[in-house]
Amino acid sequence: MRSFFHLAYNVRDLDETRRFYGGVLGCQEGRSAPTWVDFNFFGHEISLHLGEPFAVASTGRVGEHLVPMPHLGVALELADWKPLAERLKAKNVAFVLEPMVRFEGQPGEQWTMFFRDPSGNPIEIKGFRSLDGLFEAN
Repeated sequence: MRSFFHLAYNVRDLDETRRFYGGVLGCQEGRSAPTWVDFNFFGHEISLHLGEPFAVASTGRVGEHLVPMPHLGVALELADWKPLAERLKAKNVAFVLEPMVRFEGQPGEQWTMFFRDPSGNPIEIKGFRSLDGLFEAN
């Protein structure tokens, strides 16, 4: 079965949103209207609507870190994750959690980074040597 997720959430400014998702993350813009814009978010559809973003708190404990909850994200092959991490650094993105590896040498070993869009919505991008390891248990 082939499937894609669709996620819709609020942003405060569509021009800022376009600059960030399109210009910084490199996501292709899709359909839009005066109150929303769609993006191809690494092969999935996100629909960003004008409104008040959801409340976020750093309550998700992962290893030794507290991460923002709720958050959205994507898992990439490490070969794609590393250049994206470098691109975000070059664009001076402020990280909530700097690009790093966690669970090193364990099942589920992954690279991760957390940052926020201009409206404060938290995003996590994970990297795996192989996406086959995405669901490996520690």
